[in-house]
Amino acid sequence: MKVQVQELSPIEKSLSIEVEPAVIAKELEQAYQQLGRQVKIAGFRPGKVPRRILEQRFKSEVEDDVTRRVVSKSYLEAVRQHNIEAVADPHVTNPKLDPASPFAFTARVEVKPVVTAKDFKGLALKKLDSEVTEKTIDERVEMIRQNLTELETVKDRDVAKANDIAVVDFTATIDGKGFPGDKGTGVHLELSPGELVNGHLPALEGVKVGDTKEVDYAFPSDYRVEEVKGAVAKFLISVKELKQKVVPPVDDALAEKSGAGVHTLKELRERIKKDLDRAQKRQNENTEREELVKGLVEKNTFDVPRAMIERAMDMMFEGAINMMARSGMDPNQLNLDWAKLREEFRGKAETEVKAQLLFEAISKQEKIEVSDEDVEKKLEALAEESNSPLSQVRKAYKDGESKNALKSRIREEKTIAFLKSAATYS
Repeated sequence: MKVQVQELSPIEKSLSIEVEPAVIAKELEQAYQQLGRQVKIAGFRPGKVPRRILEQRFKSEVEDDVTRRVVSKSYLEAVRQHNIEAVADPHVTNPKLDPASPFAFTARVEVKPVVTAKDFKGLALKKLDSEVTEKTIDERVEMIRQNLTELETVKDRDVAKANDIAVVDFTATIDGKGFPGDKGTGVHLELSPGELVNGHLPALEGVKVGDTKEVDYAFPSDYRVEEVKGAVAKFLISVKELKQKVVPPVDDALAEKSGAGVHTLKELRERIKKDLDRAQKRQNENTEREELVKGLVEKNTFDVPRAMIERAMDMMFEGAINMMARSGMDPNQLNLDWAKLREEFRGKAETEVKAQLLFEAISKQEKIEVSDEDVEKKLEALAEESNSPLSQVRKAYKDGESKNALKSRIREEKTIAFLKSAATYS
């Protein structure tokens, strides 16, 4: 096999490949032998059909199949021999099969660019605050307390007052006509400032259980139901029951109910601090990574293959869809322009591809390696973060692909740590 490689650009190569006639003849012979064992032709036993008969009936199909197979095998061998880091399937031209002549074709393919990073020391970073204050912990405890609020029926009075929860039935009209969502039964409304569409109606204050009140309400101009956006509706509201919030005290019982797996208030505060420390650290790391990437990309200009950008866009798009699903939304019901949404990731995807290539280049230039000890420490950290047994985490990263991905992640983290140590802080 003869191969000539031409560099069309730093991100694209052309391979002119020529395969000897003997190879083609062998492939054709094997193809016809296999076909002869599979087809049934009247007058011939299986495996005994002469090749000339098979050629009369199946020549075009066999040669197309052999062409595809020879192109694939010879292209992959050429890429291996010449250490070409292809990042996409090749665009193949002129693969004409003539058993009496060498089989030649051209393959154009996008390749991973060779990047030499420069000016990566002294990048500008801002010092970020990572302290978790007692006030922040207090606020989180209060949030837990509010989330554990229970509703109790009001028994000592029958007149609604501020901050009560009124259980109501209602009917509504716009210009005397009904509309989607114009009736409700057993609806809970809080008598505090806010929008009716969000469950707030302070206008019910002073209304007695069993009484009915008429209320005019202007729907927000951006309300999700098209028919009522910005319209003024007349609501006829009947108060059926009054409830009030009962917020638990801040004590050990609150800690038990919090779902944090702790038993005392002290343990709850410690758990909150630990979680907030971890979240703040992660946020700071993301912010610093973004600033490092911005600085590196500004100082290092190079082209990246379209295929790498497209793959990054696919990953970001898929991540966005999964996030919607985890938030309880059905992406199929959102009536989104999926092509447009995916395209919005293009700029970010290109930057991320450049970042990955630059981190990889810096790690090579600075001889940043990942040791077995680094891998073990990372596995221990992942086990602690996920509250999973270390043996389970080890098993998840046991196969070659997962382990290589973990090593790449560690290498990037070590490279970022190096860049931060060499950065200029303000």
